[in-house]
Amino acid sequence: MYIKQNDLDIGSLLIKDNQYQYDVRLGTSLNTIKDIESVYINHQNRVFQLKELAEVIEHPQNRTGLVLSQGQEAVTMAIIKQSDAKMNDLKASLNILIEALKKDYPHINFSITRDQTKLLDYAINNLFQSLLWGMLLAFVVMFFFLKNITSPLLIGITIPTSIIVCLLFFHLLGISINIISLSGLVLGIGLMIDNSIIVIDNITQYRERGYNLSKACITGTTEVIKPLLSSALTTCAVFIPLVFLSGVSGALFYDQAMAISIGLFISFFVSITLLPVLYRLFHLKKTNTSNKINRFLTKINKVNYADVYEKGFRWVMRKQRISWGISLLLLLAAITLFTVLPKSQMPQFSRTETILKIDWNEPINVDENKRRVLDLLKPITPDLINQTALVGTQQFLLDKNADAKNSETTIYIQTKSQTELFKIIDTLKDDLVLAYPNANYNYQDVENIFSLIFSDKETPLVARLRHIESIGSQQNEQLKTIWFQIQSHLNDITLKPIAWEDHITLIADQEKLITYNVASSTLFNTLKSAFNEREILSITDNQNFVPVILGNQTKHLNAILNETTVKAKDSAVFQIKNFIRAVKAKDLKTITGGTEGEYFPIELHINDNQVEPTIKSVMDIVSHNSWFDVNFSGSFFSNKELMGELKIVLLISLILLYFILASQFESFVLPLIILLEVPIDLAGAFLFLKLFGMSINLMSMIGLVVMSGIIVNDSILKIDTIIQLQRQGYPLLKALLVAGQRRLKPILMTSLTTILALVPLLFSSGLGAELQAPLAVALIGGMLLGTIVSLYFIPLCYYYFTKRI
Repeated sequence: MYIKQNDLDIGSLLIKDNQYQYDVRLGTSLNTIKDIESVYINHQNRVFQLKELAEVIEHPQNRTGLVLSQGQEAVTMAIIKQSDAKMNDLKASLNILIEALKKDYPHINFSITRDQTKLLDYAINNLFQSLLWGMLLAFVVMFFFLKNITSPLLIGITIPTSIIVCLLFFHLLGISINIISLSGLVLGIGLMIDNSIIVIDNITQYRERGYNLSKACITGTTEVIKPLLSSALTTCAVFIPLVFLSGVSGALFYDQAMAISIGLFISFFVSITLLPVLYRLFHLKKTNTSNKINRFLTKINKVNYADVYEKGFRWVMRKQRISWGISLLLLLAAITLFTVLPKSQMPQFSRTETILKIDWNEPINVDENKRRVLDLLKPITPDLINQTALVGTQQFLLDKNADAKNSETTIYIQTKSQTELFKIIDTLKDDLVLAYPNANYNYQDVENIFSLIFSDKETPLVARLRHIESIGSQQNEQLKTIWFQIQSHLNDITLKPIAWEDHITLIADQEKLITYNVASSTLFNTLKSAFNEREILSITDNQNFVPVILGNQTKHLNAILNETTVKAKDSAVFQIKNFIRAVKAKDLKTITGGTEGEYFPIELHINDNQVEPTIKSVMDIVSHNSWFDVNFSGSFFSNKELMGELKIVLLISLILLYFILASQFESFVLPLIILLEVPIDLAGAFLFLKLFGMSINLMSMIGLVVMSGIIVNDSILKIDTIIQLQRQGYPLLKALLVAGQRRLKPILMTSLTTILALVPLLFSSGLGAELQAPLAVALIGGMLLGTIVSLYFIPLCYYYFTKRI
């Protein structure tokens, strides 16, 4: 009371003195510890200063959290990029700031951890390398098949031209150069080359038949315009539906769909306009050097493609039943492999860093938390590149997880390789289980830009236990009971322990308080003072507000209750323990809510094939407990929903393909022949996913959709040639054979260039490559089988259906 009386701020008065005017302030204020010590108190008609009656000390507030970097206490700051800022600008500015701070404060160590800019730069650089390697491999194939130096070089001119025009359209449509759009260009580079190969090969064939240079360029280009346009439309038809996927998936793959669609149409127009002109100009004059190289290429490739195709064609036509049987077996293999392959939302990514979240599940303070963290990290510190621990409560304004308890910690761990990271995770697991069996812990992906978008944080299956009705104090005991029942029935699955928060409730005996004339407010204030929680006022120290606490020396709970006294209204003094009863109890540390209200989640980390029996077991257990109800959520259900969407997208794509082909061929049967190869080609895609140990996920499903659009291009070109030959008077079998011989080289080249453009993704590291790897594997497997199907099965189908019309 006396301290408050000495901290006055009445206000100010405006006083005039002749021609002057003064601002006079009234009141006294306490600003320092000396001011508080000098407060005068009247006690029993004597005047004392506060320092004569009590000890006034200044000490730091009890810590609720701290940061450890490389085992030492540190201050950490999160640098967050604004939405309209560029990552490179942020990186440059931060580096300049760090260098300036190092010069100004040489005794302080400054370091940058969890640098997302390196992550994105690394991923984009890898995609650029994949793009260049894909182009290089595609050119090797063209040199080998075309047997001259001029034609591949002409295609080499058209590809950069197409890419430059693509980037121009990127700018006009507001599409940035990012992981997704670059992946689209990597995928589209093979498709861009296809158009040029078909035009060059067709012009070359007319030259070999005796046409003059100008006539060959005109006729060869005009003949393939219609099938090339159809191929571009069919490929785009399978990409456009991807944009309509729900959630982040559809928004992200808009860039990829647009990149490939733009690239296809640009390369189509370049191949039918610029390429024939360049062909005519470069073939007007041949040098001795080019002739030598052409002769060398002819010498190393003496394969007679017409004879090779004819042998295979005759075998298929003579053994039609065996051919149909092989096709049926491939169809059954596709169905079987689809059932066997694991399903997931996103592919697995390699990682060298992780975040370990620990709740010690005990009422420990920050200092004890720090000790445990240092003990835990000490054995593995030599194997770490970087480590940062956020112990207790943090002060990040934009982090919803910063408000942690004293018993919680978040540890960032970075290693040199993924193998070392897994080894450290196993080591930590053993140490935690052995030393702290009640602790709750889990590993999370480092929250960078990439993981926030693509990472699947959801547990495969979550059982959500909900109380049917409130049962008061028995609620926690019932939860323990049902948790142990579920754990005992699921022996092969380890459940996370229930996170409890211990607390002590001090219950006052109201009857005794009234009997001995002790006021409840007096008892409350006495307890607050005993526990050093009675704040009288706050004084201002520069920009900080320092609370003034009326308290006592820090003691244990039992000592406080035994030694503290309380004064009644008649000035009688009693021990406080006579009026207080301490009751220990536990409560849930966190409460989870959803549309169904409050529930307790039990996370079940299981495989997809275990989901159904696990759901049945949990429901059986809960059905025998009258206090709880259960429902389920998790990534299993969201993955199932996403796969359902992708199946609809595939169906819509096939319908679009059918109508595009029906309009081109003016037939309802011919599109069915072309689309019949899609389910057969799935066997190749699924087999490659199995061989590479990959799952059916969003990316591999997109690869299947893409394959459906690309693989039919060869069949479109072949059937178009068959129809043209029949119109020229060729009999059916002769038309099938000649069309196959003419289109063998372009089909092999277009397939191989598309495949080889994707091969670098299988051997590259980084986020972009790992994201696209399942797409590339599915596409390569489907195209390898699809090339054989286009060469031999499509003519067989055409022959079979034509004979019966």
